[in-house]
Amino acid sequence: MDSLAFLLWILLPWLTIYFLLPLLKRSKSSPKKLPPGPFPLPIFGNLFELGSKPHKSLAKLAQKHGPLMTLQLGQATTMVVSSAGIAKQVLQTNDISFSNRNVVDAVCVLNHHKVSMVWMPVSTPWKNMRKICNSHIFSKYRLDSTHHLRRKKVEELLAYVQSSCQAGVAVNIGQAAFGTTFNLLSNTFFSMDLLKHGSDEIHEFKELVCNIMAEVAKPNFADYFPMLKRIDPQGIRKRMTIHFGKMMDLFNTMINQRLLAIKSGSFEIKDVLDELLAVNYENCEEFKQSYLRNLLLDLFAAGTDTTSSTLEWAMAELLHNPDKLTNAKEELERIIGRGNIVQEGDIDRLLYLQSIVKETFRLHPPVPFLIPRKVTADVELCGFTVPKDAQVLVNAWAIGRDQNLWENPHSFEPERFLGLEMDVKGQDFELIPFGAGRRICPGLPLAIRMLHLMLGSLIHSFNWKLENGDKPENMDMDDKFGITLHKAQSLLAIPIQL
Repeated sequence: MDSLAFLLWILLPWLTIYFLLPLLKRSKSSPKKLPPGPFPLPIFGNLFELGSKPHKSLAKLAQKHGPLMTLQLGQATTMVVSSAGIAKQVLQTNDISFSNRNVVDAVCVLNHHKVSMVWMPVSTPWKNMRKICNSHIFSKYRLDSTHHLRRKKVEELLAYVQSSCQAGVAVNIGQAAFGTTFNLLSNTFFSMDLLKHGSDEIHEFKELVCNIMAEVAKPNFADYFPMLKRIDPQGIRKRMTIHFGKMMDLFNTMINQRLLAIKSGSFEIKDVLDELLAVNYENCEEFKQSYLRNLLLDLFAAGTDTTSSTLEWAMAELLHNPDKLTNAKEELERIIGRGNIVQEGDIDRLLYLQSIVKETFRLHPPVPFLIPRKVTADVELCGFTVPKDAQVLVNAWAIGRDQNLWENPHSFEPERFLGLEMDVKGQDFELIPFGAGRRICPGLPLAIRMLHLMLGSLIHSFNWKLENGDKPENMDMDDKFGITLHKAQSLLAIPIQL
């Protein structure tokens, strides 16, 4: 936040005038009983209390001010939810009022926010895009019919790990998972691999996606002081234009190739891109082609980053807790059998593996604040008023470590989920890594299948040790804040032949 402080102090006189005018107008209106929160500084509010890891600093503030807390971030009134009960009221009971997004300036480049299913308001176009995703991409029928494709991508991952095993070199777990997930999506949409395991392209694309996620989550003066949007003081819009442009160029190439096939009369439906283009031509109002590139951007950026980071966290926790890794291997050997491959149909019987994934989501939710909401009208909540246009952050990280909900909340204990009827599908608000309500992540069904299949296969096919003989108890388990919660230090592990 040092750069934030520097620029804000430079702009202090200008901001003082700009900030006081709304306060004078507000003082004439009837007062509202806002939730408690830390005392805001003039002009800056509580900006300096965010720190470099807002999910942790806001969880600490909530312990003092309560599970529904008010922050003033510059001119942005922000409500922070840090309990499962209030999260249920926001995401389920009052879902209509809280269903729209607080659009950050970083995603406004190339008008992405206007046609993105993630950021656009609940509307007829949004409902149509959601319906298309549910029927053409993430339906049970679609996922069941493409199970062989996921199995093939996991086999290629295991072949890459096997080559590393034979060479005695460490595998970058997050990068390998990213390449697998990216190629799964590229085969689903384009019937081809776009990346090769171990190649520089994987590193470059992963860095590109990570840069996008980092820019979206970065504290942005333009979000806290809208008067600064035109000048882009931190250059976030400029960098995001470059990042989005690279992804859009890739998708434009794929789409244009198919459009040429349609014009030449050689068009046949063989993958999801063909289906979506067919939908586009059948009903232009239902699914405009302008939405397609942005939908692909959302799916490839968010889908690959969150899935690969979660797999990396799961493997890191297992290597950090060798007894849990032993338990997982024993279950796999008992149910799958030594030398047999893990299939999607086996997942329902692998209860301990399921518990590992849930415990990873609890400790390391992929999106610690979910995606910010914006309330459309004043809402009464817990005896307080959440004012219209306030930003609402649900701190899933804090809920997952709430000592009132979880025994030993900071310990990795998959056993806590054995025999517990709790899942991540948005009905149990103690565990909401994918959100809940009408804005729940549509990619949940695919992410769940891929995570269990990749994790189970890596555990069952190899033994693992840390690079350079590092001891499990000395592992760096710190995180790095972004819209996706990454491991601060990449996990490098050496596979060992069984």
